[in-house]
Amino acid sequence: MASEALTELAKRRGFFFGSNGAYGGTAGFYTFGPQGAALKRNVEDAWRDRFTLQEGNREIEAPTVMPEAVFEASGHLDTFDDMLVECSECGSSHRADHLVEAVTDIEDAEALPGEEVEALIADNDIACPTCGASLAGEPVEDFNLMFATDIGPGDAQPGYLRPETAQGIFVEFPRLKEYARGNLPFGITQIGPAYRNEISPRGGLLRLREFTQAELEQFIDPESDEPPLDRVRDVSVRLYPATEQEAADGEYLDTTIGEAVDDGVIGSPWVGYYLGVAQEWYERVGVDTDRFRFRQHLAGERAHYAADCWDAESEVDGDWIEIAGFAYRGDYDLSKHDAYGDDSFTVFKRYDEPKTVERATVDPDMSVLGPEFGGDAAAVAEALATLAERDPDAFDGETVEVTVGEGDDAETHEVDADVANFSVAEATENGEHITPHVVEPSFGVGRTVQTLLAHAYETDEVDGEERTFLSLAPEVAPQDAAVFPLVTNDDRLTALADEVAADLRAAGL
Repeated sequence: MASEALTELAKRRGFFFGSNGAYGGTAGFYTFGPQGAALKRNVEDAWRDRFTLQEGNREIEAPTVMPEAVFEASGHLDTFDDMLVECSECGSSHRADHLVEAVTDIEDAEALPGEEVEALIADNDIACPTCGASLAGEPVEDFNLMFATDIGPGDAQPGYLRPETAQGIFVEFPRLKEYARGNLPFGITQIGPAYRNEISPRGGLLRLREFTQAELEQFIDPESDEPPLDRVRDVSVRLYPATEQEAADGEYLDTTIGEAVDDGVIGSPWVGYYLGVAQEWYERVGVDTDRFRFRQHLAGERAHYAADCWDAESEVDGDWIEIAGFAYRGDYDLSKHDAYGDDSFTVFKRYDEPKTVERATVDPDMSVLGPEFGGDAAAVAEALATLAERDPDAFDGETVEVTVGEGDDAETHEVDADVANFSVAEATENGEHITPHVVEPSFGVGRTVQTLLAHAYETDEVDGEERTFLSLAPEVAPQDAAVFPLVTNDDRLTALADEVAADLRAAGL
């Protein structure tokens, strides 16, 4: 089906339509109508049932505005960019990688360096979609996608609308781990809006500036926690690994989750587990599995935090669109927030039995360090303690060198070993603090809604006339039942129909 037909159907039947039409519309923002809001809510409830309730996870709801420090720690300030090219003739802005994909056989131009995309624009003489002027020679630049705002009046604190719901979970980890009693693994879910200042919104619900995500952050001990893989071992999936994408004659791999994990096609058993869960869930809500696949990210397109990443993709109107991502984020997020924040983002892992270990310590003589190093004395003492843990052999000589400060402000000091009072003593340890790793299934709710509508869109012929209808799965269909009196001019039948409808509503339909 043509996307125009679906968009027209969605508008006419009250599923979704462009927002702010009375004021000329605003690109990248859509309103869900009565049918669409009900469909979207049912998709969210089905996701909540499978990924929160059935998995034994817990759901939170965090603010959508967060301070700048959060995104400095997470890396979004430096790396959350898309490639922008501006037309010098009309001033319009475009996603440079999308323009390249539209006129070449390259499917993932965002994985290419900006200089290469710039060269491809010139080599293919790509024109501005708005005015037709050539874009050859126009610079391709990085454009940060976050919406900036001020928190409070006057000397306000800088903040941003969250570009993903995940950070709202990560920053609350110190408290969330208490609710889990410090035991791994545990999962936290969140369904809510996210915001990205897209360069060129397009495709209905596929690329919006405000959209809804449903995300799960699974916190695990990478050394000991294993997923319940047997639950999905026999689930059939269609995979498109990176190696096949890069091959001249690359093909899909039709296999099972168990075989893909055992053969190393899917590197992480946890990612494999959630691919299997997602496959079953998408079938449950009505995605056409003949138009569905899991595609592995190429190295150049992986998010800055992802060690490995797969996308769930659906075919809509001849194009493959991403509708969910499955990333092994490692300890990136929690380590970053642990370094930048004031709380601890680790958990205490208790040993099966206490261990006796040798521990190197220092007890610096501050009566000597103070006069010698002045304001740096405390920093020197801390550096000595860190060095003792990292490299005890450094204290074998008569003096010890430590560096205080970073970058241009770094300064090296020499301390007499006797002043450091280095020693090694036996200690009993009951456990250790570890930084959990994170596995993240992240679903685009709007993209799922558009996929369901596209895959449910059908036509047939009745008495020589073509009709269009949606064959939605009952669990997500916006209407559960309808009551129609045989005739509308009979008050008795109308009253009876109203009574039946009221009974159905009272029953939760």
